[in-house]
Amino acid sequence: MNYPNIAILGAGTIGMSWAALFAATGRQVTVYDPSPETEDRVNTLVKNASETLAALGWEHAGDTSKLKFTNDPVAAVSDADFIQESVPERLEIKHGLYQQIEPHLKPEVIIGSSTSGLKLSDMQAGFNNPARFILAHPFNPPHLIPLVELMDNEKTDADVLQSAKDFYESIGKVCVRLNKEVPGHVANRLQAAIWRETIHLAMEGVASVEDIDKAVAYGPGLRWAAMGPNTLLHLGGGEGGIRSFCDHLGGPFQSWWDDLGTPRITPEVVDTLEDGVKTSLEDTSMQELAKRRDDLVLQFVLSGQTKKEETSA
Repeated sequence: MNYPNIAILGAGTIGMSWAALFAATGRQVTVYDPSPETEDRVNTLVKNASETLAALGWEHAGDTSKLKFTNDPVAAVSDADFIQESVPERLEIKHGLYQQIEPHLKPEVIIGSSTSGLKLSDMQAGFNNPARFILAHPFNPPHLIPLVELMDNEKTDADVLQSAKDFYESIGKVCVRLNKEVPGHVANRLQAAIWRETIHLAMEGVASVEDIDKAVAYGPGLRWAAMGPNTLLHLGGGEGGIRSFCDHLGGPFQSWWDDLGTPRITPEVVDTLEDGVKTSLEDTSMQELAKRRDDLVLQFVLSGQTKKEETSA
């Protein structure tokens, strides 16, 4: 299904980025958020993201005429074929919203929640009938990063997840399926594991915050942008693949795992991170930093698309 009418519930960082992407595909997008500044903020992001979205091949990149705004969630969803829910990560807020909109939904609508860590079953409790509701967690910013983590369960209609997957893939997303509930899903847990060790190394004085960031960005980060860690280690094992890698280097890796840190987010940790980042960035503004990130990620994404097209040709 094409899903010509999209509703965005919540216009924070994630919701705005989703709105920019959906509008760039030529769909009508209705954005709900109670903030009086929503329209200005979303339109600004859509314009700022237009160059990136145009580079990704979207004909309507930067077209704000595709956007409508409302502070009434019922008005936002009444004509929606697909809903991307991105309200704050608090169950009481999500449940309250679900109870408001449920009586006004089209029977065939799909609702995907952008939640970064809440469990699907906990969110489903906000609906009388959650059959059309799934977890659909993007990686920030969703107008650029392809990943979407999807999950359904026994309460979900059989066709919903596949229909959502087909839709997301039609707009350039790469979907992974979660088979089991776990806080933080997959990508955020991996990110959390790396961040935890960067904090440990910094607090132990092993290296500066700046040098730890460099170690990731100019080392394994480049490889991770090309392939996942298991595939990379399979490659590192030579002809014997990952089994050979485990045979030869499993012992050292196990010893490193046993020595990993378990820091807590204390005021001292926050001060160390803040001082380190400020020293590294000097006078770089958030806008400059975001552009630097997006330009580099865009090159990776476009390179991946080219390789995929060459492989399938």
